[in-house]
Amino acid sequence: MGETDEARLKRMAMRSWRRGTKEMDLVLGPWADAHLARLDAGRLAVYDRLLEENDQDLMAWILGQGQAPAEIAPLLAEITEYARARLAPKT
Repeated sequence: MGETDEARLKRMAMRSWRRGTKEMDLVLGPWADAHLARLDAGRLAVYDRLLEENDQDLMAWILGQGQAPAEIAPLLAEITEYARARLAPKT
């Protein structure tokens, strides 16, 4: 028996907040809270794939120090923009 949709979303949300580095928790956790429930099956699959990457690679790609795999690059760019807007100093 496979994972239910509800269990999958819960697992992905938890994995977003418990990455192993606080920096990635602060990037992926809030994005997941705001977007996971509204993603279609295809984008959920891409996000699940993104969660398999290690934090050091994800952070390097977010900081522009390398190129993310083509499969996850568009979604990672969206997550990066969300994080930058959320963490930008308020004026």
